[in-house]
Amino acid sequence: MKRFGMAALVACGLLVAGGASAQNMQLRPGLWEHRMTVKDGGQVAAAMAQMQQQLATMPADQRKMIEKMMADKGVGIGPSGNTVKVCMTKEDVERDSLPPQEGCTQNVKRSGNTWQVSFQCKGNPPSSGEGSVRMLSPTAYDGEFTLNTVVDGKPERMQMTQQGKWLAAECGAIKPRAR
Repeated sequence: MKRFGMAALVACGLLVAGGASAQNMQLRPGLWEHRMTVKDGGQVAAAMAQMQQQLATMPADQRKMIEKMMADKGVGIGPSGNTVKVCMTKEDVERDSLPPQEGCTQNVKRSGNTWQVSFQCKGNPPSSGEGSVRMLSPTAYDGEFTLNTVVDGKPERMQMTQQGKWLAAECGAIKPRAR
């Protein structure tokens, strides 16, 4: 899945989680879940669907082991979208951002409770994207993105929606990302 841009999908979740300023709304610190759904993604969407089918056909104990390994890292893959859990500290909220995904740079411009986001991620394959995020409350946001990546040596463009929701004040096993 890494070669199909999973890092870029995760980056979307991490890049848009920050950005609320004290003059308007501010995100609540704690455990957040970011749900990403690829609306139109060609080979990437097909690869995700294939991975979900493979998980569904595995013996129950093997599937549970893989799902647990992903869950321990805060990642979930399912028919209703991919999720990433992130621990936002008080410092993250006060800085109005999360640490960027390793190898990614971002540009965020805010107008009211809407952010225009663009990002570029190095790696194999490199990815870039842009979109907008709308803060609905201190515990929820939604957004839409266009993501550009390379699949099997060919450029691919996909459309993605994203929703974020605050889950709890305590992050449990999900550790804050290093700055």
